[in-house]
Amino acid sequence: MSTMNAKASSGDEEELSGMRSKTVGDSDPSGDIKTGQVILVAYLIATLELTFLFMQMGVMPYLAKSLGLDSVGFGYLQTTFGVLQLVGGPIFGRFADQFGTRPALILSCASGSAFFLLMSISTSIPLLFLSRLPAVFMHGLPGAQKVITDLTTPSQRADALGKLGLCFGISIIIGSALGGVLSTRFGLFVPTYVGLVGNLINTVIAMVWIPLQAKPKSDHHVTEHGTLQSGSVFSIREILRLMKFPGVMEVFIVKVFSGLPVGLFLIMFSIISMDFFGLEAVESGYLMSYFGVLQMVVQGLVVGKLSNHCTERTLLRLSVFVFAGVGLGMALMRTVWHYCIVAVPLVFAFSTLGTITDSILTKAVPSSDTGTMLGICASVQPLTRTVGPTIGGVLYKQFGVSSFGYLQLIVNIGLFVYLLKNKIPLREMKSH
Repeated sequence: MSTMNAKASSGDEEELSGMRSKTVGDSDPSGDIKTGQVILVAYLIATLELTFLFMQMGVMPYLAKSLGLDSVGFGYLQTTFGVLQLVGGPIFGRFADQFGTRPALILSCASGSAFFLLMSISTSIPLLFLSRLPAVFMHGLPGAQKVITDLTTPSQRADALGKLGLCFGISIIIGSALGGVLSTRFGLFVPTYVGLVGNLINTVIAMVWIPLQAKPKSDHHVTEHGTLQSGSVFSIREILRLMKFPGVMEVFIVKVFSGLPVGLFLIMFSIISMDFFGLEAVESGYLMSYFGVLQMVVQGLVVGKLSNHCTERTLLRLSVFVFAGVGLGMALMRTVWHYCIVAVPLVFAFSTLGTITDSILTKAVPSSDTGTMLGICASVQPLTRTVGPTIGGVLYKQFGVSSFGYLQLIVNIGLFVYLLKNKIPLREMKSH
């Protein structure tokens, strides 16, 4: 009975996705063109916002140091940013569901403008902390995911969401390089001015090229149970309600815990790269660029191809299995060259797991709640950034670098066995 309901729901999703395309363009040919254009604009907005974000990440330690903030204070600054993003993710998603993707992306870009404006006038430590406040609504990536989810059929979704990883890779490379060049040649505050102007341009792009509502009105406010979506944007009950849908809690647990030990390692990587690998700042920059290229190749080319030929259940199990292998590799690595080899399956597992779980979770909830679900998914990384410095610091100090690998191996073997033994209800679909 549940299988029949899942198939019927999948059919309904496909029909609704067809309706979504027609809300962007009336006739089929022009509708397809306009839908493609809107998705490309969403990719552009996400790329620009992430580029400016990575740009300020490279500059922030130097700016904080110039204002007299020590390493402990800088940790608090990073934690503040993580907590704000963690809290803001689900709220931003609810906002997108209730008011549409255009207002949501405008809110994100405008918040980015306020973020860089406050950063550009941060002449004291309190002002620097205050500049983190707009980060609560800076969610360009989930906003772009929301546009894609609204305008693609469920069978196309994993491929389209995977291409956002290409944007992420480009942003890492350009943002890191741009921040370094601008701050070195023209001063520490110049990247903040560029970020301010760039986010204002991004706001205009969202206002002009993103449609007011990408999905039909009947689909926007009514859940699949036929009840009107209600409640405040800040309603915790409405957010937690999504976890009760079949398969959602199970897949979300896999999403959070599968990459958590590696996430803790990456949070501590700036220290590990100096102490364990003995890298200089320039060499660490090259390593970041290497990661960016891997991200672009894997998410831009590999994930899309795999999603066309494999079911999402298979890819979910594969990514967890590869993550277990990554854990073993991390436990045994001794040099930076070992890490460069381990980085290939690491990026593959991270990219595949992130894309596939986002695709599964947005299909598992009513289409009127996809924004909220994407907002919850977007809170996973801020959660890691929030708890990471404390837990990662203890692991590194007490047990060394290999502890991250062993923890990664144990967690993912457990999750892999769980996925094999439990038939999590998924709406299985491959692209045609």
